[in-house]
Amino acid sequence: MKKYIIIVLMSVFVVSCKSKAVAVQNNNTAEIVTKKDNKAIEKHYENKLDFSTLYIKASAKYADEKQSQNVTAEIRIEKDKQILISVRFLGITMAKALITPSAVSYYEKINSTYYEGDFSSLSKWLGTELDYNKVQNLLIGEAFDDLREGKYTQTIVENLFRLEDQKDEKIKKAFYLDPEKYLVQKEEISQPSENRKLEINYSDIKTYNQGTIPTAIAINAVQPKGTTNINLNYNNISFNEELSFPYSVPSGYKKVLIK
Repeated sequence: MKKYIIIVLMSVFVVSCKSKAVAVQNNNTAEIVTKKDNKAIEKHYENKLDFSTLYIKASAKYADEKQSQNVTAEIRIEKDKQILISVRFLGITMAKALITPSAVSYYEKINSTYYEGDFSSLSKWLGTELDYNKVQNLLIGEAFDDLREGKYTQTIVENLFRLEDQKDEKIKKAFYLDPEKYLVQKEEISQPSENRKLEINYSDIKTYNQGTIPTAIAINAVQPKGTTNINLNYNNISFNEELSFPYSVPSGYKKVLIK
């Protein structure tokens, strides 16, 4: 069950931080700015996708140290309102999730279980802070956090703007933006003391009338129990179609209680 839930939510290991910014020195660093870089952040948000609905057909590969699995995913987004994700294997729906700003619901076929609740209980269960915007931002290639609300140190690493927000010594975050369009190329979130790290790489950027969106997302999550890799490739994308969001839990499924 776990691998399907990870694929459905796509951000199980997302963590938040409230920390003090610290400059990072390395051989590739050309510049350090000890305050928020308004230009880079403003340019990043000039690239926001302008859409009402988004439909994506994708292929996904899940792999950990014990197994790997190839599945397909259908993603429907009504911007800022709801996300419906269906995960299929050999044409059979194995898991389905409906995500709104106030609630998360999903069911999975292998164990015939389902969950209904809000982000607070789910975040507590996962040990991370999760919300609707983080899931939507991950899927469309925008920064997890609202960069306009933070304070960052800026360095240039491998020709990318690296914005680091480190308000808590236990948790570190870094966002890498390209110097031309200021799109997110990579995000890193880590808890070194707990041996946890999440790295997300975006590639194969495509431009539409509605804006730009990455069509390849590689997620690498490291935790004490092992490493998880998810590769998501968008094969078909369409904007502003009239979409339905059908979701109902099959009869006979058992509810998962999260404490």
